[in-house]
Amino acid sequence: MRVHDDWATEMFDAAPAAPHIGPFAGAQFLAAWHRVLGNGARIHLVEAEDGLVPMMRTASTLEFAGDGDVTDYHSPRGAGIVELLAEYLAGVDEATPFRFDSMPIEAAEVVAKAVELAGCPAPLRQHEVAPVLTLPATFDEYLAALAKKDRHEMRRKRRRFEAGLGPPVLERRRGRRSIADFAAMHRRSAGEKGSFMDEAHESFFAVLHRDAGAVVDALVGGDGRVHAMAVGFEEPDAYYLYNSTYEPEDREHSPGIVLLEMLIRGAVAAGRTRFDLLKGDEAYKYRLGAQPRPLYEVTGVAGGRR
Repeated sequence: MRVHDDWATEMFDAAPAAPHIGPFAGAQFLAAWHRVLGNGARIHLVEAEDGLVPMMRTASTLEFAGDGDVTDYHSPRGAGIVELLAEYLAGVDEATPFRFDSMPIEAAEVVAKAVELAGCPAPLRQHEVAPVLTLPATFDEYLAALAKKDRHEMRRKRRRFEAGLGPPVLERRRGRRSIADFAAMHRRSAGEKGSFMDEAHESFFAVLHRDAGAVVDALVGGDGRVHAMAVGFEEPDAYYLYNSTYEPEDREHSPGIVLLEMLIRGAVAAGRTRFDLLKGDEAYKYRLGAQPRPLYEVTGVAGGRR
């Protein structure tokens, strides 16, 4: 076992314990988080020849690297995770609380075995969901699978947008300006959503766009204006919607829903089979036809008891 903080380790190429988790357990995403939002957390990349567990030590806890508020999925990587994590936890000198969160069941079961092997067993607890759409071969098939009321509502909002703002077009935007425009629109949102996009989070999104593959899409109306924007991640078979926003003054024209419709259309056209709406149990995700993917956490205390 080796404990270090080198994001360039080749073990990040190992398969994660949980499939379909996007960039969130990858070196580029986690390094961006640590650089901009890590607040001095000590990185412990626990590594062996057949496993990697990206962790951090805060003042009071041991956790996966990547703040759960911005990291939608956590998962160790490699085939030897159980023994590796168990060895690390068993070697903790002082009693230290741990919390391993945001894990799909495949990763959660592996981590639960590790903490049991380390002598600090803890139960799995579901604490979040990530609603996910399974995409068919055509957009018409997607619409047909929706509940009648939801299908009607999507079409009605599309017509409302077109009547007020003209035919929508989804445009891929690139470069630092795209993130600046996204952040500025985000800040115009009311309440907690608007206050979220401070300078640190704008910088984080900019680093994700530059270094970690985040893509930016803009919903442009027939009037030539941008009415909504999204930041996401793409894989050959999946799209992950990381964050989105729309112009508050355009609310009556439903730009947020039209943006989602256009993103789903694009994912279907690209042959993707998953559209992941990531963490959050908001009702609109289920009206789009998503099914909940449970996420689990394991909490307990390592060390200081043997």
